[in-house]
Amino acid sequence: MANIIITGASSGIGFEAVLDFTAKKENKVIALARSADKLRKLFEISSSLNPEGGELYPAQFDVIYDNYPEALVPFIQSKFDTVDILINNAGILINKPFLETSLEEFAQVLQTNLLGHVNMIKHVVPFMKNGGHIVNIGSMGGFQGSSKFAGLSAYSSSKGALATLTECLAEEFKEKGIKVNCLALGSAQTEMFEAAFPGVEAGTLAFEMGRYIADFAQNGHKYYNGKILPVANTTP
Repeated sequence: MANIIITGASSGIGFEAVLDFTAKKENKVIALARSADKLRKLFEISSSLNPEGGELYPAQFDVIYDNYPEALVPFIQSKFDTVDILINNAGILINKPFLETSLEEFAQVLQTNLLGHVNMIKHVVPFMKNGGHIVNIGSMGGFQGSSKFAGLSAYSSSKGALATLTECLAEEFKEKGIKVNCLALGSAQTEMFEAAFPGVEAGTLAFEMGRYIADFAQNGHKYYNGKILPVANTTP
């Protein structure tokens, strides 16, 4: 049995990971996203696919602008005594040449792809105990030494920072027994990938990547801590 929180759950790999989690009746999942309509769709599909499956608690929440102490924390307390797994999957992408990317756009990407996760971790870790697992969803774009692509400087920089944060927190949370890892994802067929690489076919389907993330979140902490793991079979 696992109590799971996942952000960015309304589309792409986050959506698919939730469906994989709720296929097991012993799992309970808080699924966070900005879009209430997409969360309703997620709940309907999960209920249809997994009528005897795990509990799903969708909640509209913006990792940057919404209130953690007064909204999110009481919601978590109403559903879970403890949190076993936190998956930081929320993210945005701006595809624009560096010289045309405004400072505000750069800040927007860093806010969502880094600072939103910082805030989420700060508020969720008090619910976690020995054996907990934080999975940060990174990107090959933020993996040192990997191929880089024009137009993705803000996105890749934010994911590189998330990778380093992962290494730092794995060290800080050792005494608590909480493991922290980062999956540097390659291409998965999602709206975000299509925005980054129009017309290019991804190497992995979204549901396959979602299944991998769900499995890793439940088992990866037995083998890894503080690791940035490339998950890619093509470039990009």
